[in-house]
Amino acid sequence: MQFVDEASIIVEAGKGGNGCLSFRREKYVPKGGPDGGDGGHGGSVYLIGDDALNTLIDFKYQRFYKAQNGQPGQGRQMSGRAGEDLHVKVPVGTTVIDEDTLEVIADVTEAGQVVLVAQGGRRGLGNIHFKSSTNRAPRRTTPGTEGERRNLRFEMKVMADVGLLGMPNAGKSTLIRSVSAAKPKVANYPFTTLVPNLGVVKLGQHEHFVMADVPGLIEGASDGAGLGLRFLKHLTRTRLLLHVVDVAPFDESDPVAAAQAIAHELGQFSPALAERPRWLVLNKLDLLPAEERDAAVDDIVTRLAWQGPVFRLSAISGEGTDALVQAVHRWLTEQRRLENEDEEAAEHEREMRRRMDDEAVARAESRLGRKRKRADEDDDDFDDDDYDVEVEYAP
Repeated sequence: MQFVDEASIIVEAGKGGNGCLSFRREKYVPKGGPDGGDGGHGGSVYLIGDDALNTLIDFKYQRFYKAQNGQPGQGRQMSGRAGEDLHVKVPVGTTVIDEDTLEVIADVTEAGQVVLVAQGGRRGLGNIHFKSSTNRAPRRTTPGTEGERRNLRFEMKVMADVGLLGMPNAGKSTLIRSVSAAKPKVANYPFTTLVPNLGVVKLGQHEHFVMADVPGLIEGASDGAGLGLRFLKHLTRTRLLLHVVDVAPFDESDPVAAAQAIAHELGQFSPALAERPRWLVLNKLDLLPAEERDAAVDDIVTRLAWQGPVFRLSAISGEGTDALVQAVHRWLTEQRRLENEDEEAAEHEREMRRRMDDEAVARAESRLGRKRKRADEDDDDFDDDDYDVEVEYAP
């Protein structure tokens, strides 16, 4: 199945039914009076989180969603039937943005979460509502109102606790295969990973966390180079980043320069994401002679001036992976405990997520600005003189 993590759709709620103009007509009941019923409310459009979905590909083929209109009222005080609501399933982890106002409408983070995105139109009133002691035969009704119409943009971000970050071919896919049941493609060439992969790391019957592997970054990604920048948004929901560094690159490049380039691109993409805790994971130590490993690790840590945790491992053999998994689990457990017991820690997490939402809106605004600029340039290229037609009129 094709992986699609961005889509734009149009949703339109149903129109409310019009009120009815009617008078009672019955044998032996002269001047029966008004009996026009009300129209039905228009159906609304809702989004529902579904954890069985993992792509937005359906929205590439169907882009217009409309709820049912309300039926008009009828005589004998009969109200019209209300329009049925439309429920649209979206993957858990979908951010919903109004493309016209760039407002973040909702963040679907749980299965079964219901979000109203287009309110149905109100029903119209029948003439029975307008009778009075001075107006026994009102001919006034009200029409149903139009349903809300919105242009929406969906951005899906995978729901993971831990994200893997690094250059192409750093061994991120091998690591996630080693510690979870995920089976991403692994090969000895860059950009093997083309879409994000999720793996559930289990430590016991009821203890686990979710790890995300995204396509590798390269220098210049913030200017559009490579694949990784497009998928970096999938790391914005993670609490911890594992920066995977290949200590023995096949092209003999400098691991320190590669790590610094990744840190720079991360900051360019999202300053808030760059502030997330980041651990250094030095991978592929099995490619170095045993007597050279300590010196290589010390050199990388010293030149990076790294202050955080450092882990040494070989993902392909599993050496060192258990210590990493245990440390990650302890850290996540402690973070959840702090957020539950300390309001300041909980507010800090909420503020981080608000900042990332603001950055997502800024990226959407920038993207919309570029789209409008291209449209304006296309209009400027159109020359009316090139399409002048001489018309000869018959005498």
